[in-house]
Order: sequence, then structure tokens, then C-alpha cells
Amino acid sequence: MRLRKGNIMETRKSANIGARLDRLPNSGWHVKMWLVTAFALLVCWSNGIGGAVQNILLNELHWLEPGTTLLAMWGTTYTAGQLFGALIGGPIGDKIGRKKSILLYEIIHIIAMIGGAAAPNVYVLYVFRLAQGFGLGALLVVLFAGFTEYVPGKNRGVWSSRNSFIGNWAHPLCNGIALLIVSTGISYNMNWRVQYMIPSILSIIASFLIAKKFPESPRWLEAQGRVEEADTIMTRIEKEIEASTGKKLPEVTEAPKPVKQLPYSALFKGKLLRRTIVGSLVLIGMNTIQYTLMNWMPSLLRSLGYDTSQSQFMTMFGLFGAPFGIFLASLYMDKISRKLTGVLLLLGMAVMGIITSQQTTMTALIVTTFILNTIIYMYVCYASAVYVPEMWPTSAKMSGSGFCNAMGRVSNIFFPFLVTSVAASVGSNGVFVLITIVAVIIAVGVFFFGVETRGESVEDIGNVD
Repeated sequence: MRLRKGNIMETRKSANIGARLDRLPNSGWHVKMWLVTAFALLVCWSNGIGGAVQNILLNELHWLEPGTTLLAMWGTTYTAGQLFGALIGGPIGDKIGRKKSILLYEIIHIIAMIGGAAAPNVYVLYVFRLAQGFGLGALLVVLFAGFTEYVPGKNRGVWSSRNSFIGNWAHPLCNGIALLIVSTGISYNMNWRVQYMIPSILSIIASFLIAKKFPESPRWLEAQGRVEEADTIMTRIEKEIEASTGKKLPEVTEAPKPVKQLPYSALFKGKLLRRTIVGSLVLIGMNTIQYTLMNWMPSLLRSLGYDTSQSQFMTMFGLFGAPFGIFLASLYMDKISRKLTGVLLLLGMAVMGIITSQQTTMTALIVTTFILNTIIYMYVCYASAVYVPEMWPTSAKMSGSGFCNAMGRVSNIFFPFLVTSVAASVGSNGVFVLITIVAVIIAVGVFFFGVETRGESVEDIGNVD
């Protein structure tokens, strides 16, 4: 039975899904859910091969030419697709469910990658590249945000960090495969097409695993008023865990908590508006700092007198801080408050950005770049996999996470113009000063507007009365 209050629909009947999920011990079922999600994140790398494919189209096949608008649109087209994928895909995920939306966006992404591989010219490829961005933008939202509904609040940050750790190996993995393809001597016209087909095939495998192993979120079903379905899935999960552990699960002692159906407009008023603001700030910080520093590090090194090969080597070595940073994040994520974590990481990036820009020797630059990338990817894990996905009520989880992701993408479209202007007038060191200013501003925003979610149940986080 449902009771309507204004724009909010409350469900009286409850299967107490939240309390039942949160009492579950770590088990093989949780590992299975993590591995399926992490594999899907690992192989959806249409973004990871962008640089390698662009290099072939620009320097070998000449589908793209230096200094042209078409070349400049290579990154912008994909980012625009991701923006709309996050913005539109989130609300759809809240309407049709977690499992259906994951499979829908997988299919869109796979078709777009296969279409790109078969493109007869760069103009057709750009159409599919826009679709690739849309599919991936929506897919990342539902994979990261949806996963937070399946794991207990007490260690949700650790499980989500593990997803980020596996997923962020996509870039080095697909670039390694690109090197192997080159070594086979295959023609460049086939090379970049094969680079699209490999993740397409792997994503098809991921889709089959999701279809077979991934249950619909019982939390989402309960929020939709589909209590019997939620109870059936939850009972099946409990029996599977009891069978694998050989122990009977503890009784549920917590009383059912209210489960609300929130409209999309709820994101922009009341308590959820605060979360929309801080979530957007957190992801704006991630996008501007991560991508700007990655893109401008080679330029900084060149301005210090290092040639292209030296700057590439030093940048690559520094990027080993990425998996190390996410690994560290998985160790402490549930031990420190979310607000404090965000503030400390932002201030750490601000300080290390300035320190890195002042180094003049190769050894010092390699060390400081490694430390800087470690902190950056600790923040990437915190922002994209943990904090923003978990701060929403179940019925608005995809919508809220999707909107904040879209705001992060918007900043990534326009911020490079500001960076270019600063670099032209002040030099590469000015870029690092700009990044420091951005990090400090966002740290202040998180400190004053951030909400604490560590260890809280999804239902408590969703209590926005």
C-alpha cells in the first residue's frame, strides 16, 4: 500500500531489505558481485584507446590533420557523449532498474564500438565516437552507483575502492595490447579497428556475466514498491550465503526504515540540493585536476629542457602512482570520514602540484610526479567510486550520481580553454598554480557542504526529511 505526500510517494509495506543486506557477512556472493562489476569496468575501454587510435588516424592514415577543427573535436565529441550519457542515463537507470540499465548501456556501447571499427571514414567514426561516449558515460554511472546498493554500509567504501582499482587498470592494459598489435605487423588501417573489436568482444562476455550472475537490486525493487520481488531476491541471496558459509545468518534486529520514491526535481531543493552541489564540486575537482595535470605534465617537462622521449618516460613512470594510489585508498577508505578524506586529498594535490612545478632535476620530478599521481588517484577512487555514488537515496541514486558526473564533464569541456590561456600568458608553472587554486576552493566547499556517509546504511543516507 502506498501513501502519497506531495511529490513524494511512501511505501508502507516493507521487506526490510536494507537491514537484511547490511547484516550480511563478507562472502563469496559479495566477491562474485564485485568481480562481475569490476570486469565490466575493466573492459569498457573505448576511452582508453582514444589516444592510440587518434595517433594512427593522425600520423599514419591522415584521416585527421594537425591544427584542424576535426582534430580538436576528437576529444570534445567523446566528452560531450559522456556528458549526455551521464545526464540522461542516470534517470533512466532509476526508472528501469540497475540490471536492465547496465545491460542497455552495455549494448549501446558495444554497438558503438563495433560500428566505429567498421567506419569507412572519419565522419562516420565521429558519429559512433559520440555514441561510445554516451554509452560509457551512462554505464560508468550505473556500475559505480548501482554497486553501492549490494554491499553493507560498514565496508561499502572498501568494496567500491576495489572496483576502482580493477577498473583503472584499463588504460595501461589497452595500451599494452595496442603495443602488441603493432608488433604483429598488421596494417595500420586494420590496427585501430582491431583495437575497437577487442573491448567489444570482452564487453559482450561481461554482458553475459551480468545477465546470468547479477540480480536486480532488491533495494531498488523495494523503493519501487515491488516488495514481493525484492523479498524473493533477498531470500535467494541469504540462502546462497548460508550455503557457502555453512552458518545461519543472524536475525534482523533493526526495524524497517521508510523507503521513499523521489522525483528528479528533488535533486534541486532541500537537503538533496546540498548533495547535488557538493557532488558536482567533487567531480569537477576530479576532472579538472586529473586531466589537466596529465595533459600538461609533458609540456612542463619540455619547458624544463627535457626532450619528447625523456618527458614521455618521466610521465609514464609517474603514472605508476595511479594503481598504487587506488590500492592505498582501498585500505583506509572506511577508516576515515568521507569529508575529511576529500579535504585532505584536495589539499594534498594542491601542495604537491606546486612542489612538482618547482623541481628542476629528473630524479626529483619523477619522485614528485609519482607522489602527485598517487594522491590524484586516491581522490579519483574517492570521488567517482565511493563518495558521489553513495550519497543518494535509492530512488534517486542514478539521477543524482549522473547529474554530478555530467557537471564534471562540463567542466572538462571548458576548463582546458582557461588552462591554455593561463599557460600562454604565465607559462606551464601557472597551470599548476591554477590547479592549486581550484583544489583549495573545492576543499572549502567539501568542508562546509559535505555530508558524512561513511558506515551509514543506504536507507539512513536516503533519509532527507
